[in-house]
Amino acid sequence: MRAGIMTMGRTGAAALAILACLSIGAARAADEEPVPPHRHWSFSGMFGTYDRAALQRGFQVYKEVCAACHVMRFLYYRDLAALGFNDDEIKAIAAGYEVTDGPNDQGEMFKRPGRPSDRFVPPFANDNAARAANNGALPPDLSLITKAREHGADYVHALLTGYKDAPAGFTLPEGMNYNTYFPGHQIAMAPPLNEGAVTFADNTKASVDQMAHDVATFLTWAAEPEMEARKEMGIKVILFLVVLSGLLYAVKRKVWKGVH
Repeated sequence: MRAGIMTMGRTGAAALAILACLSIGAARAADEEPVPPHRHWSFSGMFGTYDRAALQRGFQVYKEVCAACHVMRFLYYRDLAALGFNDDEIKAIAAGYEVTDGPNDQGEMFKRPGRPSDRFVPPFANDNAARAANNGALPPDLSLITKAREHGADYVHALLTGYKDAPAGFTLPEGMNYNTYFPGHQIAMAPPLNEGAVTFADNTKASVDQMAHDVATFLTWAAEPEMEARKEMGIKVILFLVVLSGLLYAVKRKVWKGVH
């Protein structure tokens, strides 16, 4: 009996120790990965949709700022029609890039202007070239970044606006930058956005907050271009089920009205 009590005591102590370690680990994880503030997005909620003006501004921010380092391998230029660009605009955007094609009749690869059917042209020939140009760090593909990171668009916006001076006592290695919302607070990417970095065609003021909001909206669309169609289908299904339930109830009342 005494041995059993001692065993139970040891088991309880071990369980408490494990719980304490988990609590400490969770606290450290919370310190390392602060939760970004939640923002209002036009695409949030059951009836949310993408703001086309924000999508076009966000694409411009990506094109003029982010595309210097980050690729979007899963997007084609023709996909920009969903943002509200017409055929001529899409052709002009694609033609602004050179695409490697071939081989030709002589068996050689050649360069040609981009077409709407081409994928987004990457900024580097391969990953090694990307690392060499960024002090060994590989810029992530942004095609699915809002799906790959917890908190999605909130995280992207917080990251882009979260650059600060390192607090006293924080050791920041050479070539790294302090960011409030990046895990560990050390990020190789320098602050990509500056006031007035782009000039929006609709005369929207290009503040850092505005550019971060717009490019986060664009990246969310890139990761979920079918979101609006999915929501529309979901609403139709719910309405159908509501009507069907009403009809079934009416039929039940009619069929069984004589049964008490």
